[in-house]
Amino acid sequence: MITKAEIISQPISGKYKERIYDIESSWNSPNWTWVRFEDEDFNEWCGEFRGSPRGIAVSTKYKTVLVLTSDYLFQVDCDSGELTEYESDPQYQSVTVTPSGDFIIADYYGLEKIESSIKDKKSIESQINMDSIKFQGWNNNKLLITCDEFLNWEHHLELELDGDTLEFTIRGIGSQGENLTKKDSR
Repeated sequence: MITKAEIISQPISGKYKERIYDIESSWNSPNWTWVRFEDEDFNEWCGEFRGSPRGIAVSTKYKTVLVLTSDYLFQVDCDSGELTEYESDPQYQSVTVTPSGDFIIADYYGLEKIESSIKDKKSIESQINMDSIKFQGWNNNKLLITCDEFLNWEHHLELELDGDTLEFTIRGIGSQGENLTKKDSR
């Protein structure tokens, strides 16, 4: 079973057992993403995925790896290493996994929660309209996010998304230097 996955640069030929994940399409880019997988016995192997690298996340809860490239969002089964689903030409820019094992994915303007399948996405509501969303990593159960307020690009924001409740706390660091803190009122 896959326990770890990380995006790497193209490995030296023969360093790892390799597996190619490619979808037949005339719209494919010439770019590739290489991912080093590790199983519970510390065996390593490499997967090649079509498209430039954008992100990767492993959920032991769902026994799934999501590999995000410029060309596809790939869903790989942790037990078999098989491709189970894919989405073509994704607009997503970032992917991560909550400490409880759910996936969070972002395009430029919004966030979605993915559980066991990329076909089952739920929008995460925010009290502000966001643009240029970037994940900055996890601090305990809080996902740190930076973005601009949509149509107000001089108003830069730092947000925290609670990994359990999916509620935002927003701290403004905008052009006036004001600080705002809001809780989602759901």
